Amino acid sequence: MAASTAGLVPINRAFLAKFYDKYPFAPLAPEVETLLALLREHVHKAQTVSPGSRDNGALIGQFNNPAPHKLDENLWKNREMIEEMLHLLSKRKWPSSLKGNVSSELEPVAERIKKMEVGLQQLLDKLVAFQKVQSERIFSMVLTYMPQDFRLTYLKQYRERSEKKKQAEVDNLMASGGSIHDKYVLLWSQQMERRRQLAQLGSATGVFRTLVKYLVGCPQVLLEFVCKINDDHGPMEEQRERYGPSLYKLTTFAVALRVFLAVWWSAFDCEDISREEMLEVLEQSVEAYKFDFTRYLDFMQEVFKNSPFFITPEEAGIAASADQDYKEATIAAGKTHEVILPVKYEGALVAWDFRLTSGKDIGFSVELVDSSRATRPMFPYQRYETHQGSFQSPCVGNYRLVWDNTYSNFYRKYLRYKVDEIPPVLEEAVIEGTEVSTSSDSTLT
Repeated sequence: MAASTAGLVPINRAFLAKFYDKYPFAPLAPEVETLLALLREHVHKAQTVSPGSRDNGALIGQFNNPAPHKLDENLWKNREMIEEMLHLLSKRKWPSSLKGNVSSELEPVAERIKKMEVGLQQLLDKLVAFQKVQSERIFSMVLTYMPQDFRLTYLKQYRERSEKKKQAEVDNLMASGGSIHDKYVLLWSQQMERRRQLAQLGSATGVFRTLVKYLVGCPQVLLEFVCKINDDHGPMEEQRERYGPSLYKLTTFAVALRVFLAVWWSAFDCEDISREEMLEVLEQSVEAYKFDFTRYLDFMQEVFKNSPFFITPEEAGIAASADQDYKEATIAAGKTHEVILPVKYEGALVAWDFRLTSGKDIGFSVELVDSSRATRPMFPYQRYETHQGSFQSPCVGNYRLVWDNTYSNFYRKYLRYKVDEIPPVLEEAVIEGTEVSTSSDSTLT
């Protein structure tokens, strides 16, 4: 394995700069700045002539808020703004004159609004899918360095439970009357917790001291990289400098669109405001935003797919080492083979995987040995040729796994096996720290 990872170099800014040189991003369309100015101009005019629009003062103040620094926070902000726009474009939020028996004059307006709603929903779906793909890619990268055996199955199960838990938090918030903004505050909080835990994984601090032993083939350069994942001036700053300005402008554009739409709805029936003019500005802006944001997502998808921190198991030397931690034992006729597994965490999984190479079966059972040497059955005796299983430990202590060949008078058995304790910390810390979800889908930015 050393030979496979010897050629890997530190993932620092200089390294990433050389990689990103291959992927220049074309500037946003020139009309974006023009449309941004028009959106601001029309919002200001609506405030001047329509008393109803003045209630949006706090919302209008968002015009002056700078875009976040981190790229993934900008993606979440765009997602929030798109969802806010879709909320306003839904029929139940339309101005009263657009609801019910709509006049022939307003029927085309309603149809054009519906068309924008469909387009923005498609864009939201694309953004959600983009984030989910990046989440899966990062999770798969971490799994690359985990033991490629039964433990991997449990880690995936842990992740599924973690996803459900996080989604339940979001569902409970919305069921209790939370706003769209409240939801995205929670989602970003969940995301930042993952990022902190990913950095802890790289530095092997806190609960992650226990876990690092599972990263059997993870190159040190990758651990050092994830250790600096949150640093404002770390390696990922190169990505922010290259691709941040365009995304920051798109975030500003999304905020402006949401503010414009909210203000227009408040002033929709004001005679001093041209509906056709407002609608044309909105349509042009939505189309320009969709075009450039779609282009940005497609571009970043390609960049992430080829990113140098996503190396293959073969490059990391994992494939060749997958079987190295199996142990072997020869069990004579009439004898047993025992393994004592010390379990340090209540609720940890006691897990095993074994098979006989001799084509025979063997008795197998597990028991807990307490401090007074008394035993308690934990897994009942049964005969197997091969078996994979686990149970959740009820307490800290020594667990004895016994392979029993006492019933055989003639045949020795050749056993290959793995046993392990999988701490509960993996569920709440590691897997959450390395996934990046649907609601929590993330990128390494």
